[in-house]
Amino acid sequence: MRLIIKGPNVLKGKIKVSGAKNAILPILCACLLCDGESVIHGVPQLGDVAVMGVVLRHLKVLCRREGETLKVDTSSLQLEEIPEELTRRMRASCLVMGPLLARFGRVKIAAPGGCNIGARPIDLHLKGLKAMGAKITERAGFIVAEADRLRGAEIHLDLPSVGATENLMMAAVLAEGTTIIGNAAKEPEIVDLQNFLNRAGARIRGAGTSTIRVEGVSKPLQAPKGHQVIPDRIEAGTHLIAAALTGGEVEVENVIPEHLEPLIAKLREAGAEVEAGEDRIWVWRRKPLKAVDLRTMPYPGFPTDLQAPMCALLSVAEGISVVTENIFENRFRHVPELQRMGADIRIEGRTLIIKGVPQLVGARVEAPDLRAGAALVLAGLVAENTTVVERIEHIDRGYEKLEEKYRRLGAYIERVG
Repeated sequence: MRLIIKGPNVLKGKIKVSGAKNAILPILCACLLCDGESVIHGVPQLGDVAVMGVVLRHLKVLCRREGETLKVDTSSLQLEEIPEELTRRMRASCLVMGPLLARFGRVKIAAPGGCNIGARPIDLHLKGLKAMGAKITERAGFIVAEADRLRGAEIHLDLPSVGATENLMMAAVLAEGTTIIGNAAKEPEIVDLQNFLNRAGARIRGAGTSTIRVEGVSKPLQAPKGHQVIPDRIEAGTHLIAAALTGGEVEVENVIPEHLEPLIAKLREAGAEVEAGEDRIWVWRRKPLKAVDLRTMPYPGFPTDLQAPMCALLSVAEGISVVTENIFENRFRHVPELQRMGADIRIEGRTLIIKGVPQLVGARVEAPDLRAGAALVLAGLVAENTTVVERIEHIDRGYEKLEEKYRRLGAYIERVG
């Protein structure tokens, strides 16, 4: 599959953000801690959600979708070895470790995969589980964790890893005693996970801060009925960048503006007008784009997931921008593709030097990963002539019906086989 984009385009109108990919994936894993049928609203139709559904079904969990609602029934849950092919397809599959270990006392998974954007070892997950009493064995690409019952522990993460924070939170829910996670990640998706678990009967405090406290309970949780997934801040940010980049006027609906403050600040600095309401953001631009410098940081800093889309915008901004990637060391895979479209970008270690050009030109490009794919779509929206984006299965992992949403804003974009 590929996307065909004819440009340049000016986006105008309203666009609704879907539920957050990075919130629903750990929540689906958290269902493994619950007895009964969990009912979750606002679940996006994404490639990664579908893969996680396959993982759950392999564990004899029944998943039923009704529109944007997903019902997850664990009545027949069984401990099974998850096929290597599934765990290597999606990194978030490792988030079943904490819940399955806590519930069954044993779990075996293959080393996880996902986008090739740099080393993302799960050492912090394993170190935390060991502190809670788990015995960890690694052999031939597989990881086995065993424990009669996990024990509460004080854990200090070397880095504020989102995945490690989520996995250890879930493992601690059924552990004996109290677990304290220090230097925890603060992302909004972790707060959403805490809210889901607490509705099910867990006792967790501190999500959204650097210290999370989990008081273990002795019995499985009770499946919550009607949890609403938070909006996807990365999807929302991509739309804000697209509006500013094309010089359009766009109202982005179903957002939490506080989650996007670093991006909003940079868009205003680049010359866009941004106005935030309670659950929506308006973006328009009357002036030429200006170069800005940015550094990716853990939340609440500028998100690494918006670095690539922002590079598309800076490629046509007046002046020289300096972009520093502090989270992943291999997250510049969009650069060669943008260069094919006429972008003037130089890589120096973990830094990009971007000299804005007057106009990008359509070309045949490939999406090397999820966010790089989004960046190429945005570049194609403003490029002259036709852009063909190949390997869009990466984009489908994290953006729900992206081409349909942009067509409703007036873009010429279509999916072809």
